[in-house]
Amino acid sequence: MFGLERLIPLGIRPRRTHGARAVVTGAGSGIGRAFAIEIAERGGQVICADIDEARADETVALIERKHPGAAHTFRCDVARREDVEILARFAESLFERPVTLVINNAGVGIGGKHIGDIGFDDWEWALGINLWGVVHGCEIFAPRLREARRGGIINVASAAGFAAAPSMAVYNTSKAAVMSLSETMAAEMSGTGVAVTVLCPTFVKTNVARDGRITQQATRLADTLMRLTGFTPEHVARTTLDAHDRGQLYVLPQLDAHLVWRLKRYFPAQYTYALGLLDRLLPQENSTTTDRATVTDKTGV
Repeated sequence: MFGLERLIPLGIRPRRTHGARAVVTGAGSGIGRAFAIEIAERGGQVICADIDEARADETVALIERKHPGAAHTFRCDVARREDVEILARFAESLFERPVTLVINNAGVGIGGKHIGDIGFDDWEWALGINLWGVVHGCEIFAPRLREARRGGIINVASAAGFAAAPSMAVYNTSKAAVMSLSETMAAEMSGTGVAVTVLCPTFVKTNVARDGRITQQATRLADTLMRLTGFTPEHVARTTLDAHDRGQLYVLPQLDAHLVWRLKRYFPAQYTYALGLLDRLLPQENSTTTDRATVTDKTGV
């Protein structure tokens, strides 16, 4: 009987997402919830981590209807390294074996202001979740996976990481960094039996726009684009998990993400000029008039 380490040379890849012992951050809604449910559908066990424990409980309840005992709630603020360290210890204690799949999904939306009008508070808040949350997940779980010599890490970035749209500097920066982190880790994990995948979608039908720090005009635009062009979280989760099983690094689940990827690389100057022109043509919202009372700080997106 061949071991898992001998299957890849024979062209047969292990199906890492089937029967996985998984941790999903931001599992209380959106893509994170879809990942958690799909992992359970594939015969796995999943810890649904989220800063909003009630949302995580809802995800667990959805899973428990069909797969009793397959899901567990854990309250976790990924911006706090201590929370993620406790999450890792909780997972090891619960599963009584090493985790085999980590999905760093928790994130927040932010946008609608130009650089110089954003303010350091928003920079620190969003990077603390969107970037440091992923850094914490990778730094803490990567050694465990490497030692086990099997499993995988999926980091949720965004097409914003390479699209570089105006008025989205904080979000763009955080997602570009997650892409670079994932690429570096994929190289470091080569030959270890641990796969790394980075998800880069455009619009997905989630609550990221309503749960972030986004100006009212930007929220309306995002909601419209999600409604017209957005994929469902379930479709994105299935596509990403299948790609991870194939050992795929990048996942661009939508046609528009592929189009932007190619336009920017083949015509970088023209692409940037067109974005700047579009930014000047769109009506601008005075950043001082944003109703911050409508903003919530949620990481379950």
